[in-house]
Amino acid sequence: MSKVIETTVYRLDELSDAAKDKARAWCREGGFDYDWYETVYEDFQRIAEILGLDLKTRPVRLMGGGTRQEPCIWFRGFWSQGDGACFEARLSYHKGAPRLIREYAPQDTELHRIADVLQAIQKRNFYQLRAEASHRGHYYHEYCMAISVERDSPNWQDMTADAEETVIEALRDFARWLYRQLEREYDYLSSDAVVDETILANEYMFAETGRRFG
Repeated sequence: MSKVIETTVYRLDELSDAAKDKARAWCREGGFDYDWYETVYEDFQRIAEILGLDLKTRPVRLMGGGTRQEPCIWFRGFWSQGDGACFEARLSYHKGAPRLIREYAPQDTELHRIADVLQAIQKRNFYQLRAEASHRGHYYHEYCMAISVERDSPNWQDMTADAEETVIEALRDFARWLYRQLEREYDYLSSDAVVDETILANEYMFAETGRRFG
């Protein structure tokens, strides 16, 4: 014989502090099952273009059976020592990069520094340096990028002694910059304020203990 059981449910703002924490933990657990990093990737791609980087792409299968090209960017985070970000790209000189990066991101001094470093080393090599970064291994951080550097000189001139190390470190610094942006975005989206907004906007209800109802 069926029975009707009544229970009292609560909005987030009606819960105790401990119950709110439990409700937020439930929301965070499934709250990142989407491409939350897309805006960071889009920003990264624009900055890469300014710096003279042509990001490689890879085919990704779609639900309908087709494919699309996505940039070769990877990351893992944000809790383990080996976490980080990396990318695959080809680098060539881009005229005016230091000025353009300051126009695009006027407050980001790390990007300014990377652009300045690449500009200076290109100048010492008559703007003929080329580089290629490829992912290697099973992890995703700046040291998983195999980076080769060469000078495309019509007179077969060697690159300066500091060119290879300077370019490699600049590209790794750019990967570190990307990881920090991803970490910052993740921290923002998982903050109490944003999680509370999500819960309230979706009108989720909870038991008194903070367990999701329904």
